[in-house]
Amino acid sequence: MKSDTENEEDGTMSTESADVRPAESTDARPAGAQQPTHHHSQPSHHHGHALAGILGPAFVAAVAYVDPGNVAANITSGARYGYLLVWVLVLANCMSVLIQYQSAKLGIVTGESLPEILGERLGDAGRFMFFMQAEVIAIATDLAEVIGGAISLKLLFGLPLFVGGCIIGAVSTVLLIFEKGATHRIFEKLIIGLLLVITFGFIAGLFIAPPNPKEVVAGLVPRFKGTDTVLMATSMLGATVMPHAIYLHSTLVNDHYAPGEAKPSIKKLLHGSKIDVAWALLLAGSVNLALLILAANSLYGMTGTDTIEGAQRAIQHVLGPVIGTIFSIGLLTSSLSSTSVGTYAGSEIMHGLLRIKAPMWACRVVTLVPALVVLWFASNPTEALIVGQVVLSVGIPFAIIPLMRYTHDRTLMGEYVDGPVKHVVNIAVAALIVALNVVLIVLTMLGKA
Repeated sequence: MKSDTENEEDGTMSTESADVRPAESTDARPAGAQQPTHHHSQPSHHHGHALAGILGPAFVAAVAYVDPGNVAANITSGARYGYLLVWVLVLANCMSVLIQYQSAKLGIVTGESLPEILGERLGDAGRFMFFMQAEVIAIATDLAEVIGGAISLKLLFGLPLFVGGCIIGAVSTVLLIFEKGATHRIFEKLIIGLLLVITFGFIAGLFIAPPNPKEVVAGLVPRFKGTDTVLMATSMLGATVMPHAIYLHSTLVNDHYAPGEAKPSIKKLLHGSKIDVAWALLLAGSVNLALLILAANSLYGMTGTDTIEGAQRAIQHVLGPVIGTIFSIGLLTSSLSSTSVGTYAGSEIMHGLLRIKAPMWACRVVTLVPALVVLWFASNPTEALIVGQVVLSVGIPFAIIPLMRYTHDRTLMGEYVDGPVKHVVNIAVAALIVALNVVLIVLTMLGKA
């Protein structure tokens, strides 16, 4: 069935089939899986440019890992337990690197996104049901991000939460104007710029009050202290991988290139994507780690840090108003970037599963309105964030299980199919994340999380 596997006895990657004979390595793939490479002259010079040109998609996906929900969880962990759970964040980041690369790999090799492949393989009823749960996930994601942004505007300018939410919705919609076609690279650069602002906003406090390196290193040793720390670790691990980031990354690697634009070979794209994912998730992981270390170093033992507002007040009290303001700016950019990326993901999920290409503003309204309703009526919006995390946990298996299944499907992946060892590792990681999310759901329902 697959012409690219006829010359492959062991399923390993063939340099010749990937680079020298691009048509042969892609003729059995879905349409759009690859454009022939045009880097014939001065290959070493162009390879460097090709690699630089591949970078970007993972940085957009990485924004999901530094949204306001992560900010709250990491600060709470550091303020309550000091450096004890540093190792949890490191483990979570390692798992996220693997999962995001798998999503990118699926998109690069097949030329299709995870939602598109699901849409092709599910019946009408299955596609609709899958879309409905994915849309609920998108709404829950946007809930945390819009509320976080509204809180940041309240902290910075004293705006009412509902007004702040409307502003976040409006500005993020403007960002989404650039997400398709020839302007997609502009969208990527805007998001990466916001990611850098987030990074500075959340690590600035470490320069004012540097942590003790020995204590940070000691936090890398896996251990717990009582049931509460186990629950906290479960929450941190279970809520790290975001369903919409999994769906979206498989789209981003193809949207990175404008229609008709020549692409590097699949082999080069996969190599570049590994570097892209590694650097992007290293940056996102460093931001999360910085938040936990900042809280452990400056807020340890303080009460009232369970909410974003409380954490900001504590940071301002300990480190001064300048750092408090910089933190609020970091929170604002975190909200703007993550809500834009979340809406983008929702649009692609709808397109892939229902084959409906709705206007981006319509997708924006669908996810924004519930968040604004919560801001208008809820006395404590932070409680809505907890409900949102539980909903996200329910959505994880629907994204991660199909992903691991498809990357092990030779009819889809050809010579780039996951080998048995990697597949076992993938299954183990997927099983761990799904199990942690089930535990998180149960504990939340019992009022213990």
